[in-house]
Amino acid sequence: MKTIKVIVAVLISSVMFSFCSAGEKVPQKVKDAFAKKFPTAKSVKWDKESANEWEAEFKMNKMEYSANFSEDGIWKETEHEISENDLPESVKKALADGFPSFKTEEMEISETTSGTVYEFEIEKDETDMEVAIDASGKITKQEMKKEESNKDDKD
Repeated sequence: MKTIKVIVAVLISSVMFSFCSAGEKVPQKVKDAFAKKFPTAKSVKWDKESANEWEAEFKMNKMEYSANFSEDGIWKETEHEISENDLPESVKKALADGFPSFKTEEMEISETTSGTVYEFEIEKDETDMEVAIDASGKITKQEMKKEESNKDDKD
């Protein structure tokens, strides 16, 4: 099942890259805003995130980041993966107390104009969830992820 998810993710990324590179040009306002906010960014790759938003994937300080900007160059969000050691104690406690015996698959820090949250993809048995927790330990998002079922999949 995870192999199928990876294949689907790669195909979607390829389609988005093809869409972006097949005529869609990153607006100059977006490029300028990005360069101003992230002057040390390296290996920048752009994708069209939605009809009105662009996403840059890049490296900075030996870490991989993504940042989103609106068509008019307004910064929306920056994300990057973090390790458990980077989590505040309040966030660790909220995750452990709120989701006992769940396994963390991925953790990121997300910075927006509204503030900073720690985002997690967690799983337990057949339950997959996306959770966001602010620095004070308040759970700001708790959403079940739906698995696509495939009758031929015997994993």
